[in-house]
Amino acid sequence: MSDADESVWPAVVRQVREASVEVEVLSVDAFRAHAVGHELPLTQHSTLGAIAANTGGLLVDSSWLRILGGGSPGLPSLAEENSGGRAQSHLVVAFDALGGRFAIDGGGLGVAAGEVCYWGPDTLAWSGIGGGHSAFVAWALAGGLAEFYGSLRWTGWQDDTRSLRADQGWTLYPPPFSREGQDANAVSRAVVPLAELHFFYAEAARRFDGGVA
Repeated sequence: MSDADESVWPAVVRQVREASVEVEVLSVDAFRAHAVGHELPLTQHSTLGAIAANTGGLLVDSSWLRILGGGSPGLPSLAEENSGGRAQSHLVVAFDALGGRFAIDGGGLGVAAGEVCYWGPDTLAWSGIGGGHSAFVAWALAGGLAEFYGSLRWTGWQDDTRSLRADQGWTLYPPPFSREGQDANAVSRAVVPLAELHFFYAEAARRFDGGVA
């Protein structure tokens, strides 16, 4: 990713500065960021490539959303998260604090090629959110997450979530996919590793309907 002269990174910086929610730009590890450019066909002409080349990732909206970039302590790079050929089906581009994931449909999710999709702990399935990665980043920075998550957030979630590490999230019980877990204010919460959340919900999806997670 050496095309810095025509990078869209300055435009991303402006979006971050003008964001209506808290955004933390994580420091980039040059070695890990270089590996992203080597393993994935990205350039800085795209928001995806610019974030990967210039940041370790973005923590958005009191760290509720973690947008993947070049990799940072506790947060995998785009290449690390999408190793093993997964990117041919879909490219995971972000995590949330509940164990949900956002990914670009590469043809394996059955939504629309190039569209960002969400896999949530309430549905245990992928669904399109409309638009590609650049639109997704702009939407998140402009405050779009508030309506999107609705009752999955509880009173005081900002202060609770802001203190989490990038590799931590919230387990809710009863879980969001259950009838009893629909109101986040009425469930118990505990901090757990995101990897544990991802495994738990992937297993739940397989038990229910064999959905791709």
